[in-house]
Amino acid sequence: MLRPVRTVDPGPLLDLAEVKRQLRIDTDDDDALVTSLIGAAVSYLDGWAGILGRALVTQTWTQSFGCFSGAGVLRLPLAPVQSIASITYRDSDDVEQVLAGSDYLLLADDLGDYVARPRDVSWPSTYSRADAVTITFLAGYGDADAVPAAIKHAALLMIGVWYETRESVVIGQSAVDVPYGANVLLAPFRRTKF
Repeated sequence: MLRPVRTVDPGPLLDLAEVKRQLRIDTDDDDALVTSLIGAAVSYLDGWAGILGRALVTQTWTQSFGCFSGAGVLRLPLAPVQSIASITYRDSDDVEQVLAGSDYLLLADDLGDYVARPRDVSWPSTYSRADAVTITFLAGYGDADAVPAAIKHAALLMIGVWYETRESVVIGQSAVDVPYGANVLLAPFRRTKF
C-alpha cells in the first residue's frame, strides 16, 4: 500500500476572527503570527500526517494498493470517510478501468472505514504494480461547524499556548508544546495507523 495523497484540500477549520476572540486580541498587529499558528495547529491534527489520523473538514484523498485484497477488504487510512468518489484499477493488460459502484461497499468497524466486495462479486485481476488499485474518497466531518467541538477547542488551546509562549525553553516554568488539556480533549479521537 502506498502513502495516501490529498488531492483536494479542506476548507478552514478555524478562522482568524474566531481565534483572535479566543486569544482576546483586539488589534491586527499579530494577524500573520496567529494565521501561521492556526496553520501549525491544523497541520498537527489533520490528515494522514496529523496525530489524529483523521480528516477534519471535508477533503479528497486517493489511496493506492498493489492489488485487490484476497480477503475482499481494502482498509482506508483516514476517518471518517463520507463517500467513495471512484475506484479505478489496472487490468491484466495494464489498462485503467473503473470498478462499478455495485461491485463494492463502503463499511466501517472498530478499526475504521474500509471498502469490501459484496458476497456475490469477484474482484477483477490486476496488473502487477504498486498502484494497481486506486480509491478516491471524500473524508472529514463536513464543514468546520461539523468537526467535534473537542477537536476545535484543543486546537484553540494549542494556539493559545503557542501564542503566549513563543520560545521552546521558558525560564521559571515548564515548557509545554501541547497543553495537557488539549491532549485530554484529543485522546478519544486518535486512531492507530495501520
